[in-house]
Amino acid sequence: MRVLAALSGGVDSAVAAARALDAGHDVTAVHLALSSNPQRFRSGARGCCSLEDSRDARRVADLLEIPYYVWDLAEQFKEDVVDNFVAEYSAGRTPNPCLRCNESIKFSAVLDRAVALGFDAVCTGHYARLVDGPQGHELHRSVDDDKDQSYVLAVLEPDQLARAMFPLGASHKSQVRAEAKQRGLLVADKPDSHDICFIPDGDTRGFLAAQLGKEKGPIVDVSGEVVGQHEGAYAFTVGQRRGLDLNVSAPDRSPRYVLSIEPVTNTVTVGPGSALEVDRIDGEQLKWCGSTPDGAFDCEVQVRAHGEAVTGRAELMDEQVVVRLQQPQHGVAPGQAVVLYEGTRVVGSATIVRAGLAIPSDV
Repeated sequence: MRVLAALSGGVDSAVAAARALDAGHDVTAVHLALSSNPQRFRSGARGCCSLEDSRDARRVADLLEIPYYVWDLAEQFKEDVVDNFVAEYSAGRTPNPCLRCNESIKFSAVLDRAVALGFDAVCTGHYARLVDGPQGHELHRSVDDDKDQSYVLAVLEPDQLARAMFPLGASHKSQVRAEAKQRGLLVADKPDSHDICFIPDGDTRGFLAAQLGKEKGPIVDVSGEVVGQHEGAYAFTVGQRRGLDLNVSAPDRSPRYVLSIEPVTNTVTVGPGSALEVDRIDGEQLKWCGSTPDGAFDCEVQVRAHGEAVTGRAELMDEQVVVRLQQPQHGVAPGQAVVLYEGTRVVGSATIVRAGLAIPSDV
């Protein structure tokens, strides 16, 4: 097959490309330029897409002796990922930019262009597995639980999975680094990227303030009493405790957490940790990694990229999915993705629009 290998400049994509080449595929490398003004160097493990990353990707391609190109997708990345990120926070929701990037950039814009150029598949260094099932390609968890990235790939649909290639899904990270050293890849010991790639200093609040400006507003408790002030409701997410400037302590001196964000009134509501408990999640913008489920079904439910999956039952209702959890979860925020699994197989995902208790308490 003709395979387009996306080289980020890190160790995972480098080994993935090398394995695709070893498997006998005709491999071409592409590095995605996603920033209109990239940093010269990365700040350790923060960020990505720097000029340093681009040079590292080229060195990998040279060592593997495969063609290398750079595709400038900075404008589309800004529109589909960065602007979406800012808009979601402005609306009081908590987005996952990695999930949006996979959906809009890597397996939409890049895959579409690759197919138009005659490539059969796009290869990435994601830790996930593709398994041939009764109805075609199935997306499964990686064997390395600590590195599993199936959660952020759960927006991929069957036609995209059919043209995807994840050579690292059956390996552990330690094996990948050891292999990179054995192959002589200079990125073998390069730190993994963490945090949000377009906020390399890790200051999400500062980034949002620069985009949206500061606007003072009240922090209130569940009774409506003003207990503090903030400079922008967008700086908070449900379940957050740190960064709250509270002037009034709780009567029992217990810690308080963000319970909700109301962007229209610029109000943040805080309360006890017990009020964060939810056992029902409603999701929209459904994505199925295989055939659409029929009616209600039992599943495992995950609401964070590296969170623990819990048992639940999902039911389709018109254009929504309603998920009921057997074990309550805390700090589930609108805008996050809820991903549904059957064993290791990803069934699909949805964007959370609300979460709460099936039978509300009197908190």
